[in-house]
Amino acid sequence: MEIGFLSVLSLGFILGVKHAMEPDHVIAVSTIASQSKRLSVSSLTGVFWGIGHTSTLLIIGMLLILMKGGIPDNISMSLEFLVGIMLVYFGVSSFRSAKRNQQSVQHSNHHTSYKKSVFMGFIHGLAGSAAMVLLTMSTVNSVWEGILYIFIFGGGTIVGMLLFTTILGVPFIMSSKKVRLHTGLIKAAGGISILFGIYYMYNLGVSEGLFSMWFSASLK
Repeated sequence: MEIGFLSVLSLGFILGVKHAMEPDHVIAVSTIASQSKRLSVSSLTGVFWGIGHTSTLLIIGMLLILMKGGIPDNISMSLEFLVGIMLVYFGVSSFRSAKRNQQSVQHSNHHTSYKKSVFMGFIHGLAGSAAMVLLTMSTVNSVWEGILYIFIFGGGTIVGMLLFTTILGVPFIMSSKKVRLHTGLIKAAGGISILFGIYYMYNLGVSEGLFSMWFSASLK
């Protein structure tokens, strides 16, 4: 393997770590991590998010690279719009969880948390496929190099999200025995997720013209 490509892979890993820290990723995962009462569960929430995210990038990204095609802007932005819907949904779910927490009947279902994390990663992977393909095609010379690059990039997202959810989980774990404080933190995470999700959809729909694209397509 050429030294130049090794440098590209190293950069891909670093970019993957950075990618994991994007606001919509962090906010989405925090709605699940905030409900964990064990640090190991909070940490694995990030790992499973990364697994879902990487799986989607590999499958869809490589299909697009093999077909030497791209995703039309209206489809790419519509997939991004799903992220906003997901942020609102999980924000509302956090408020429901907070209510159960106040009633002292909440039980942490680790398997459910991990499934939600994989789903989040899957949606984020769908939304990021177009950008990932453009980045990959500009840095590699073959399909196999593309596969390896996306895999290394995905490894970076897993490591980045693992570190973040571990750090994020600490205040929630420490407050788990203080019901009012813990509930307040869960609501805060949920509220931020809802507000950011609404802003995310508004920005895509109005500022970037997605609603106009949908309207134009419906008239054809």
